Amino acid sequence: MHPFDAPSTRATAQSSSHLRPSLTGVLFLAGVLAVVVFLALPLVSILWRTAGTLSDIDSDTRRTTWQALRLTIVTTAASLAFILVLGTPVAFLLARYRFRGSRVLEALIDVPVVLPPSVAGIGLLMAFGRRGLLGGYLYDAGITISFTTLAVVLAQCFVAAPFYIRSARAGFASYQRDVEEAASVDGASRLQITRDVTLPLAFPALSAGAVLAWTRAVGEFGATILFAGNFVGKTQTMPLAIYANYISGDLPTALAISSVLLVISFAVLVLVRVFVRMPSESGPS
Repeated sequence: MHPFDAPSTRATAQSSSHLRPSLTGVLFLAGVLAVVVFLALPLVSILWRTAGTLSDIDSDTRRTTWQALRLTIVTTAASLAFILVLGTPVAFLLARYRFRGSRVLEALIDVPVVLPPSVAGIGLLMAFGRRGLLGGYLYDAGITISFTTLAVVLAQCFVAAPFYIRSARAGFASYQRDVEEAASVDGASRLQITRDVTLPLAFPALSAGAVLAWTRAVGEFGATILFAGNFVGKTQTMPLAIYANYISGDLPTALAISSVLLVISFAVLVLVRVFVRMPSESGPS
């Protein structure tokens, strides 16, 4: 090899190494841009098409939207309250204690996350329907659950509760128990420790879990339509109203309801991220 070839080879290698990070950066940014466009384009399209059909929105559309929105707000608020009251002790138990069957309980809680919503709806119907395992006895006692507003709440709780419990469990397990023990040594009661120490420390995770559960409840469709039906003003939440209007050919109403649901969901998520520190963002102060 000619003596002058070596520096040239090293220069070429160095220039290639300089080009490599730039190429990596371009590919990285292209990937990020592709994901952003893929996620944003459907949402922007809904708002764009809704703006183009505003002239087609009449009093019937506004009434349908309002009924679905009101029912969605009422049922998801009830579902969230139910999840918070019953899910918080379960999350605390799983975070702090190991007992026989705890892993089975964790798996049972996670099942609705991976279960198709249609299967969840059939399961709820077989359990609480008029001929269900428990619903049959309730029906004989004069209590009907399936195809009622209560059925909507139960369907939302079934599919949304795991999201809160998993997040709350991580929150309760994320800090040392020394703080609670110090408060106990100082004479604080169990109730005071829970109120002033445990819940404030786990609050970011509890808030994040509550938002996740609420958004999942708002978007619930499959289990609801099978277990509660699609009755206007009674069981027709916003996802069901979108479906019913779309298949009937009323695209403007379906778009209007979709836009309202999109704006509300996005606004809630933004507000939570602004005013509440999420678990991944919280750390020692």
